[in-house]
Amino acid sequence: MEIYELSVHELQERLTRREISAEEIVRSFLGRINKVEDKVKSFITITEESALQRAREADRKGQYLGIAGIPLGLKDIFCTRGVKTTCGSKMLADFIPEYDSTAWRKLDEQQGILTGKLNMDEFAMGSSTENSAFFVTHNPWDLNRVPGGSSGGSAAAVAAGEVAFALGTDTGGSIRQPASFCGVVGMKPTYGRVSRWGVIAFASSLDQVGIFSQDVRDSALIMNIIAGHDPLDSTSAAIEVPDYASYLDGSVKGMRIAYPKEYFGVGVDDAVKAAINKALHKYEELGAIVEEVSLPHSEYALPTYYLVAPAEASANMARFDGVRYGHRDFEALNVVDMFSQSRAQGFGDEVKRRIMLGTYALTSGYYDAYYLKALKVRRLIANDFDKVFLDYDVIISPTTPSTAFKLGEQIGDPLTLYMNDILTVPVNMAGLPGISIPCGLHNGLPIGMQIIGKAFDEGTMLKAAHAFEQNTAYHTLKPELGVK
Repeated sequence: MEIYELSVHELQERLTRREISAEEIVRSFLGRINKVEDKVKSFITITEESALQRAREADRKGQYLGIAGIPLGLKDIFCTRGVKTTCGSKMLADFIPEYDSTAWRKLDEQQGILTGKLNMDEFAMGSSTENSAFFVTHNPWDLNRVPGGSSGGSAAAVAAGEVAFALGTDTGGSIRQPASFCGVVGMKPTYGRVSRWGVIAFASSLDQVGIFSQDVRDSALIMNIIAGHDPLDSTSAAIEVPDYASYLDGSVKGMRIAYPKEYFGVGVDDAVKAAINKALHKYEELGAIVEEVSLPHSEYALPTYYLVAPAEASANMARFDGVRYGHRDFEALNVVDMFSQSRAQGFGDEVKRRIMLGTYALTSGYYDAYYLKALKVRRLIANDFDKVFLDYDVIISPTTPSTAFKLGEQIGDPLTLYMNDILTVPVNMAGLPGISIPCGLHNGLPIGMQIIGKAFDEGTMLKAAHAFEQNTAYHTLKPELGVK
């Protein structure tokens, strides 16, 4: 087995036993990037020189604590001091922050090694990473298919062995959906569990930082580092963070698992349903109690999301005016033209579409009819989850209605593209934690299973995911990519 194929905890063990050095690890991953990046196209920026320098520093210290010496990637929405942060947009094509996001700072303090910034849909608006202003990322399992989005570069990089793990953001499924498409673990914590400070905002009441990893244990280890209250983030929850790794005992005996009938309805492929049903039977074999429930308001989650998220995006995108930072049209004849032309040139079509939708929903005369009504439905969606969680520990469903679709197949039909998040959006509307883990293959493409937990009970969710993983081999399957 090559070094780049090892998980975070396997790399930690080898470093601790001095069987390998941090520089050897980084060189292995950089070598992998060199071999496959022209096929996958995960990275917007590769920080090779600084990664090697950090690895040598870790080797000199010789104390491999935490994630010291382990290569990682960041979705290009996390501010990184001295390293370009583009958000996949021409608007920020040359933006170099003067500060670090809190999530990255915590990893940096543990001597994690940044190997680069990863491609994404522009300002996290998309489900296929085809909306990046720079290039399209390809799914490592089939280079003619999308990796999902908006964190598609992060998912593809982990699946292709280009990084040991990566951080992404999830607003309506942007971690779990690409994790499902790329056959990796993708975890979205509870809203407020991980600081969003220094993460460029899309929809502030929905965005959440999360993790892509090879297995569940890796996600638990990284959560131990990045979770916790941050006084710089007003939405950060001051709630004690447990040791997530302590939940991974492999047992689900007596656990009560619900599966919502609405998530197995029309539009979900038969192969996906079959894989999830097989997984539910596996849980029963392991001693869990599995029962059907109803989440009746989930059918309204997608239209609700596409009122709330664009409205918040409209407000957040207002800061990009060509004055303080970002793209500016220097040929404009006056300040009003400079504002409008800078935004017209800097933003792509999908961002413009969502700004217009959001601005319309917030307009006087339409606010009550659209945005306010959406907020009321959002509360009903959350209430449904609350009722189910009175009697059950976790909820299980498909992550996506289908496996990865072909590049270009849906990009011209925004409504069809939006439907890819129909099973993940309700979790964000309720602010709950969710994780996608591999649970099968169909025509050589991964299928993801979504496990939803109670608010701030990521530990039980990870416990359920880990137990399934320990009794199956889906997480060990890797794409070929035609290189050695």
